[in-house]
Amino acid sequence: MRRVVESDICIIGSGITAALLAEKIAAEREASIVVIEAGDETLAPQDRHAARQRFLDYGENPWPHDHIDGLTADGIQSRSMQVGGLAMHWGGVTPRFSPEDFRVRSLYGVGDDWPITYEDLDPFYQEAEERMGVAGEQGPRDLDPREQPYPLPMLPLSYNLNLLKDWGAKADIPFWSQPSAKNSTRYGGRPACCRNDTCSPICPIGAKYSPDFTWRALRAAGRVRLITRTLVRRLIIEAKSDRIDHAIAVDRDNPDSPVEFHAKTFVLAGGYVWSPHLLLLSTSSRFPTGIANRSGLVGKYMTGHRNVSAFVSLPMKLYPGINSSHSLVSKKFMRPGHLDRYIRHDLRIWESTVGSEPRLQDDDGDILLGDGILRDWRNRTQRGTARVRAYYDVLPARESELTLDRSRNNPWGDPMPHLSFRDSVDSQDLRDHTEESIRSVFRAMAGAAPGEILSMRSSDFQDHPAGGCRMGDDPATSVGDGYGRTHDHENLFVVGAPTCVTGGCANGTLTFVALGLRSASRVGEDFPRRVVDGKSPGVGKLQSEMGP
Repeated sequence: MRRVVESDICIIGSGITAALLAEKIAAEREASIVVIEAGDETLAPQDRHAARQRFLDYGENPWPHDHIDGLTADGIQSRSMQVGGLAMHWGGVTPRFSPEDFRVRSLYGVGDDWPITYEDLDPFYQEAEERMGVAGEQGPRDLDPREQPYPLPMLPLSYNLNLLKDWGAKADIPFWSQPSAKNSTRYGGRPACCRNDTCSPICPIGAKYSPDFTWRALRAAGRVRLITRTLVRRLIIEAKSDRIDHAIAVDRDNPDSPVEFHAKTFVLAGGYVWSPHLLLLSTSSRFPTGIANRSGLVGKYMTGHRNVSAFVSLPMKLYPGINSSHSLVSKKFMRPGHLDRYIRHDLRIWESTVGSEPRLQDDDGDILLGDGILRDWRNRTQRGTARVRAYYDVLPARESELTLDRSRNNPWGDPMPHLSFRDSVDSQDLRDHTEESIRSVFRAMAGAAPGEILSMRSSDFQDHPAGGCRMGDDPATSVGDGYGRTHDHENLFVVGAPTCVTGGCANGTLTFVALGLRSASRVGEDFPRRVVDGKSPGVGKLQSEMGP
């Protein structure tokens, strides 16, 4: 039998953007919210210690049931599908994009401008940081603009990072603490980070923010209904309008009985793969190329960024082991001012153990044993090793795309997505110039120590992918507006990563969430404002009440 689920707002996907968007709407508006997740429930917080121990003892995946067999895609970065999405695995790194990222065409004559500015997004960056609990250090104001301070003080710099910060200063490059969604003090009912390098692949105490904490609080308070193990397969248009009428889904536990989700407003929060994929699947006689696709741009302009990295031997003794995932960041090259030829990138420094591990043979190939191993190791660790890395933006071609692979179907007969990332002509022409310019920065840094570059590498991998439903003011050249509302369907929003116009020069998660929170302000406007004791609930109130 067909099952029908009704709500005011239906959110498809339960990743980090969906979680904080739902939290905002639930706090501010009187609206029934249903969230649909194709994957399973995630690990309960009280089970994290045991899961990490089994990972250490046996190499087990500490996030059981975090993907669906038969549901993957060529070119996908991760196949994780569960409550909380990819941010159950993330490192918690939360830099903002810079103002230039939103205006590359106006400032530099390459790529495309966004329909919004950094100033438009600044309050939502702040809100995202407050909802997650971001610990950060204010960088130089000209390089690191923000209206309000970080909600949490920065994570303390280790002995190593203090030495590396001084090294960067010798090369005339200002570095400061990379902001992270890790508690430096107790916040949101979660404890402070112990800095003992247990973040990956699972934080056993919950000091690092993950979306399951938000979902747990929202569900316990009765603010949302989250339905798991249910895959949305199509969006259906109303017969006499362009509004979305309902979504058709399959219950993985009862696949012979279809489920229909009816709502006043639909929000796609399935990330850079599954949101455009669902739109392309939703074909009909009126919309033969899919929903929200009159422009033909659904799945187009997939974007991200590449990196150049190096390991540098330095004349300083470093002691690895304390919060080694934490790093220093500089935005000096993200805000370069006038350029004769376009190049923009971030810059990060970490400690590294490369070249300093104990070994069983010396440089001549002689076997080392006992005290010989220790003497060799002590001699070689008189010099420390740093890792430096720069993300540079890759301006996407229209043909950088997600398409339907008709040769491969999921278990329910739907074609799977296929991703092909391609640079625009601008980026193709600039790639050699960009990567050599970054390598010259590394050489200058090494010379300031003086140090020795042990290795350098340029990557073809595009990290922090986004795009596929780009925002814009013109319906002919974009899928949705600056709030993610699709041009073709007034009650359908696409939020987060798919709406990005370019991939920026830094980790994108905070930007994806900030975009989602900006969308939430428009998604909820058709519903009455929630009032509790004369005022709206504050940011993070539910998590604080519930605890980890």
